[in-house]
Amino acid sequence: MLKLLIIALGGAIGAVLRYVISEIPFRYFAPVFPYGTLLVNLLGAFFIGMLFELSQRIEIPSEWRIFIFIGIIGAFTTFSTFALESVNLIRDGEYVPALWNIIITNVAGFVLVYAGFVSTRALFRVVHLLK
Repeated sequence: MLKLLIIALGGAIGAVLRYVISEIPFRYFAPVFPYGTLLVNLLGAFFIGMLFELSQRIEIPSEWRIFIFIGIIGAFTTFSTFALESVNLIRDGEYVPALWNIIITNVAGFVLVYAGFVSTRALFRVVHLLK
């Protein structure tokens, strides 16, 4: 139960950080490109790489690891975890699994976003017809 509370606290922090940071580009750029999402994903990838490497060099208690990695970074962006896992596969010489991870994650991600759009539109049409 304590682990869940630790993750929830970190998740709250990560979610708020994501919102605040992702809004910054809208002050400077037209909203025709998802600069905010790009910014948080790239920052998340950088920070998870940095923190992972740090955790390899100094001992971080497990409660702090789940607070930071699963809670804060996990809520901030899941892209960072994907990037870390892909880099670790490449670092370990697992080039084919790394390539498949990258391809499947990206292609399936786009397909599932589209599927979400289509299924939600269909659901709204059905609900509208039932009224």
